[in-house]
Amino acid sequence: MTVAARLAELGLEIPTVAAPVAAYVPAVVTGQYVYTAGQLPFVDGALPVTGKVGSEVDADTATAQARQAALNALAAVQSVAGSLEHVARVVKVTVFVASAPSFTGQPGVANGASTLVGEVFGDAGVHARSAVGVAVLPLDAPVEVELVVELTA
Repeated sequence: MTVAARLAELGLEIPTVAAPVAAYVPAVVTGQYVYTAGQLPFVDGALPVTGKVGSEVDADTATAQARQAALNALAAVQSVAGSLEHVARVVKVTVFVASAPSFTGQPGVANGASTLVGEVFGDAGVHARSAVGVAVLPLDAPVEVELVVELTA
């Protein structure tokens, strides 16, 4: 099944690439790899929720936000690869979670991103991952996602 067919089956559309909030580009290609900048969970140019996970934002909401941020990261990949059909595999997913001091559920929140890439790419979506708790993220976003993907030759 193609990536486009999987996206359609999941009821997902790749959004427009989010405009950078500082001096960087959304993604770069080097060799056969794409590295994305950290992608926030923007929907139509706005953050649907802000704050720290474990205080202002509950874990389920943060997990959904990680899924959206991963979808935005796929948009960044597509913008430089031309098509998600050129993705050979997802190599690494890094999820940053703006966490209240007592929150320790970062891996569960990161599953929002991991599950999305698995659904979209199947076996090619099996990846290494880091789930990192941080004090604050840009624009007070609850999560930020980075991807490293390998492109087909």
